[in-house]
Amino acid sequence: HTFSKMASPAAPVRPMPKTQFMAVRADYVIPMSETPEHTRDTRLEDGYVLIEGAVIREVGQYTHEIGQRILRECGHSLTIVGGTYSADLSDLPKIRGCVLPGFVKAHGHDHEATIIGLCKDVPLTQWLDGVINVFTGFLNEKREELTRKFRKSPNLVAYRKARLDDIYYGITTSLVHHCNFNKYHVPEIVEANVSAGTKMIIAVGSQDRNYDPRILDIPAQTAVDRLDDYYRRFNGTPLTWVIPGPDQVFSNGPELLRAQKQWAREHGTLIHIHSAEERNTTHWFREKYGRTEIEYLKEIGFLDSNTMLAHQVHSTDGDLELIRATGTNIVHNPLANTILGSGMPNVIKMLQMGIPVAISTDGSGSADNQNILAAARLAAQYQKALYCDASLLPAHKLLEMITVVPAKMLRLNCGELTPGKDADLTIIDLTRPNLTPTTRTNVLENLIWASDGSEVRWVVANGVLVKDNYNFTTLDATEVLSEVQELHSLYQEYAKSARKV
Repeated sequence: HTFSKMASPAAPVRPMPKTQFMAVRADYVIPMSETPEHTRDTRLEDGYVLIEGAVIREVGQYTHEIGQRILRECGHSLTIVGGTYSADLSDLPKIRGCVLPGFVKAHGHDHEATIIGLCKDVPLTQWLDGVINVFTGFLNEKREELTRKFRKSPNLVAYRKARLDDIYYGITTSLVHHCNFNKYHVPEIVEANVSAGTKMIIAVGSQDRNYDPRILDIPAQTAVDRLDDYYRRFNGTPLTWVIPGPDQVFSNGPELLRAQKQWAREHGTLIHIHSAEERNTTHWFREKYGRTEIEYLKEIGFLDSNTMLAHQVHSTDGDLELIRATGTNIVHNPLANTILGSGMPNVIKMLQMGIPVAISTDGSGSADNQNILAAARLAAQYQKALYCDASLLPAHKLLEMITVVPAKMLRLNCGELTPGKDADLTIIDLTRPNLTPTTRTNVLENLIWASDGSEVRWVVANGVLVKDNYNFTTLDATEVLSEVQELHSLYQEYAKSARKV
C-alpha cells in the first residue's frame, strides 16, 4: 500500500545529492539482503556501494577493475565518501570502516530530546505525569513567549535536536509517535524532518479518556478531522508520511480507535499505538475493563498486519496467540522498558511464534539517548540471561531487527544494501580503540558488543551525505544544541511552579 504523503506550501527545501553519483569503498560492507549473491549474514571484505541519485545502483566485492570503471563512467559527477575525486585517481580510496544500511527506528518521540535525565527512577505513569505532560504543557502554555525568544516554534527547537540525535547514531528512518500536545504540531516536525534529509512516518496521537483533560479528543471525530486536515495541508512533502497514532490503549475508547482504524484502512496506512507497556497499568486496565488490552483491540477490529504495537511488555499466552493470528507487529524498546522498570517482553517466544519484532529506542526522555546499537545489545543481553542460553539473538539477527525488519514493518524501500533500494547508509569508524581489532570474523559482533554508538562517522540518507567525517551537513549543530540547552533551562524554571497533571 502507499502512505498519505505530507507536504506544505511553506515546507523547507529537501537536501539533494550534490553530484549524480556517490561511491564508498570500505574494509567491510554488510548488505543485510537476501539475494542470489548475499544473505543476511554476508560480510563483504573490501566491498563497495555505488549510488545514483537517491538509489543504490551497485553493491559488491571491490576490484581494481570495478574501481576504474566507476571512475571512468562517473567522472566529475562522482562524490567519494572519505575521499575526493580527481582525474588521476586509479582506484577508489578505501575507508577503514564498515558500511551498513541506515538504521531504522520503528518507535520514538522527537519532543523528548530536550528532557533527557529528568524525573528518573520512577515508573512509567509517574514519569509521564512528572515530566512528559508538564513539558508538553510548557511548550503549549508559553508558546508565544518562546516563539519570540527563539524566532521559531519551541516545538521545532526540540524536533531539530531529535533529528540531530538520529543522524548522530546512524538512524536514517524513523517512526515518530507524536503524542499528547505534539499532535497539534505536525507542521514543525515536517519541517524538521525535511530540512534534515531523513525519512519519517509521523503517527499522530489521540486520546479521549484516562488522560490530561486539556487534550482529550471528544467527540472522536475531532481526531479524524485532524488527520484529514494534515493530509489536506501536507500531501506531497518528500520522505514524510502521516498515519494515525493513538497514544495508549488505556487512553483511547472504542469509538475513537475504530474511527482511526477506519481512517487508516481508507488511506492505506499503518496505525501505531502503545500497548501493555507497564505492569501496574496493564493490570489496572484488565481489572477496570474485564479484558486484556489485546483482547480489547481484537474485539474492536483493531489488530491486523498494518497495526504496530509499541512495547507489548505484558502479554498472556492468549494475547500472543491473537497477535500471531492477526499478523500484528511489535516494536520492542528495551532501553525505556528497563530504565522505567516496566519489565521486558518475552521476545524469544514472540519470534518462535512467528510474530514480527523490531528493536527500537523509544524517546530520549525515557531512554536518554537514541543509541540503537545499545538497544539491540540490551535486548539480547536480557533474553540470553532469561533463558540461560548464550546462543539466542546473535549479532546478525540483532542487526536485522534494526534494519530489515522495521523497514518491512514500515513498508519502506530501505533497510538493506541492494540495488534499487533507497540510498541510506551508515558507516562505522573501525579506527577507534574499542573496535580494534576488527576482522571479517568479528565485525558484526564488534558492532553489537564493542561499539558505544559514537563511531558513526558518515551517514548517507536518500543519497545525501548528512554526516561527513563526524560533521553534520544538513543541520547547524551549534545552533541546534545552543537553542535546546536554553529551552531546557527555561523548562526547568517553569517546572518549579507548574500545575501537576
